[in-house]
Amino acid sequence: MDAIIINESIDIMSVVVYALIFVVLLSLSAMASGSETAFFSLTRADIEKLEARSDMGAKRVLDLLGNPDRLLATILVTNNMVNICLVITVTQLVGEVFTFSGVWEFVFNTVVITFILLLFGEIMPKVVSQSSPIKISTLLSLPLKFLRWLVYPLAFILMRTSSKVSRLAMRNAEISIEELADAVDLTETGSEEEQKMLSGIVAFGQTEVVEIMHSRVDITGLEFEASYDEVRKIIVETGYSRIPVYGDDLDDVRGVLYVKDLLPYIGESSGFEWQKLLRKPYFVHEHMMIDDLLKEFQKKKIHIAIVVDEYGATQGLISLEDILEEVVGEITDESDEDEDKLYEKIGEHTYIFDAKIHIGEFVRAIGYDEEAFSDVEGHAETLAGLMMELKRDLPRRGDELQSHGVKFFIATMDGRRVDKIKVEVNG
Repeated sequence: MDAIIINESIDIMSVVVYALIFVVLLSLSAMASGSETAFFSLTRADIEKLEARSDMGAKRVLDLLGNPDRLLATILVTNNMVNICLVITVTQLVGEVFTFSGVWEFVFNTVVITFILLLFGEIMPKVVSQSSPIKISTLLSLPLKFLRWLVYPLAFILMRTSSKVSRLAMRNAEISIEELADAVDLTETGSEEEQKMLSGIVAFGQTEVVEIMHSRVDITGLEFEASYDEVRKIIVETGYSRIPVYGDDLDDVRGVLYVKDLLPYIGESSGFEWQKLLRKPYFVHEHMMIDDLLKEFQKKKIHIAIVVDEYGATQGLISLEDILEEVVGEITDESDEDEDKLYEKIGEHTYIFDAKIHIGEFVRAIGYDEEAFSDVEGHAETLAGLMMELKRDLPRRGDELQSHGVKFFIATMDGRRVDKIKVEVNG
């Protein structure tokens, strides 16, 4: 028995009508597919050529491109509606001419018809449109303007739905810090300062307080029992506007003195009880993220915090200015002008570093990766601490150490404390 049989009683009129409908629908499908490729293949140079023309075709193309979302929605709605009608029409046409047995109907409809639709309704129109986008887009601009009006209700629904889905997808999209950092590295900005600011913003949420705080040895504090004359002297010498006040030692911080609170009492005698003006200190853990601390500063309307470790011992001090400098760079004022820099470049690959510089700042200064010394730094936070980790003993003046292609020479000491370190980086 034959698998495909031609019907003996063919209705010629029905076949002709279905064939004509098929040709019209296939032409519409080809037009939709070709117009999508033609319009969205136009380059900036092509658009400039169209703008230089004064004919109606060019004006229609520019008008359609003025709302690309609506244009694309119009094309997609038209193409899908036409393809659905095509499948129905072809099924009816084939059913009028042939009778199938077994799986041949499925094979014919899925393989043969699909091939014809893809070849003449999708592939060929796109190839032709790709080669002549200006000509094809101008030619199809008139029917597309009519279709834009005809299918607007469905196109509007498609645009609104896709817009909501897009916003939802963007809201739920997660970008890792590494991906964002790579994007910043690839970004071309107008200046080195802008690049540093972008990098600071990316790293902002991943920076701990301990990485940017002023260490304990650098804290200028006031003894709780100090006289008012001693307080005024320290304020004038340091120029600080907020100074922590301690009892027995820095692990016993009792408050913070705001210099502005002393202004009404500037002429008081040495016996003035300045301690009554102290404000409650704000303590933060050394591993708190600085973006969280910034929120706390804003919420509590304070500018300074005492950094403590897990045992409550004072590790350092951090201010609002320290946090902001992580994004905008160094902020200097009148009191900063005479302060020593934390490092100085004295040669192409040679530096003099202050031993109290944080390891993170040190590696950035010499152009190394943030984690370059992570395998040897141990619990060290400063360059002086790194020297102790490398030597596994108390460093002394004249010591030379080497690690990761960097040579360290301890230049000066302040008592038992490392003061200046000469660093040579292998170029």
